[in-house]
Amino acid sequence: MAVFTEVSPAQAQTLLDRLGLGQLASLRGIGAGIENTNYFVDCTRDGHLHRYVLTLFERLTAEQLPFYLRLMQHLARAGVPVPEPHADPAGDILFSVAGKPAAIVDRLHGGHQLAPDLFHCEQVGATLARMHLAGRSFALQQPNLRGLAWWTETAPQVLPYLTPEQARLLQTELAYQQQVAASADHAQLREQAFGPIHADLFRDNVMFEPGERPGRERLTGFFDFYFAGCDTWLFDIAVCLNDWCVDLPSGRLIEPRAAAFVAAYESVRPLSGAEHRLLPALLRAAALRFWLSRLYDLHLPREAALLKPHDPAHFERVLRERIAQPWHALPSDQQAPGRAAPTEGSP
Repeated sequence: MAVFTEVSPAQAQTLLDRLGLGQLASLRGIGAGIENTNYFVDCTRDGHLHRYVLTLFERLTAEQLPFYLRLMQHLARAGVPVPEPHADPAGDILFSVAGKPAAIVDRLHGGHQLAPDLFHCEQVGATLARMHLAGRSFALQQPNLRGLAWWTETAPQVLPYLTPEQARLLQTELAYQQQVAASADHAQLREQAFGPIHADLFRDNVMFEPGERPGRERLTGFFDFYFAGCDTWLFDIAVCLNDWCVDLPSGRLIEPRAAAFVAAYESVRPLSGAEHRLLPALLRAAALRFWLSRLYDLHLPREAALLKPHDPAHFERVLRERIAQPWHALPSDQQAPGRAAPTEGSP
């Protein structure tokens, strides 16, 4: 969400006119993030202030973008709290601004909950399950573009920047995840628990509004679906657990928070035996994915007017913790029988 492409007020107003959204009141670049150009757009219409987010897509192509935008539209119309893209009179939701593909969506109410507790994790878990179930009827298909194929392609590019110890960790974990992806349990997930996922549902991609008292904030929505793709729902859960339920200084999983998240998710969609068995391996996969992407953005950056790459050391710690301390959502005496994930290749 860095500002790679400058947008003038006149350019923004042209799009607002096409969509019938009113008169531009303010246009402010959003400096967080590293993938797309985002602006907060406030405008007036019928005497009221309306708030939107304008996104210019810097990496995604016009051929890829309908998946993300139509997915958001599909989920919003299914009652999942996500920003719905605005359409012009012809029904188009993808436009061009400053020479880049662009879209404008509603701005969610509230703010981020950067210090979540069990209450917040339960809301995210239950809403994520609703999102997965609603996505089953979405017609478009697109793979997770930051999945195993991307990890395999990207690892050699970042290896020259790593210490020998880090390089061993990266290579060994990548080999382990290739084994997991070839396992019978993973094949079962692809057949039975697979579909559109958010794939980046961190604390800063969820909004809450104040509740009746502090600590009881109400979830108002998920946003920033531009890493979404079709993958196992369990990978989406693992991404969330590694952010919503983590001790930031150590990377350690906060188990009561993780258990509450999974229990809330399962209140909407119970996990299969294969999902419970693979959860420790997918927690490692989710940590690897973000360690790799942060290494890539740090060492092979693009220029932007506002760009703050995230520290890759955090997800290196998370990965090492998930290897050293595997976590199951069920106690060992309640875990479903079956073939476990591969254990070879653990650093």
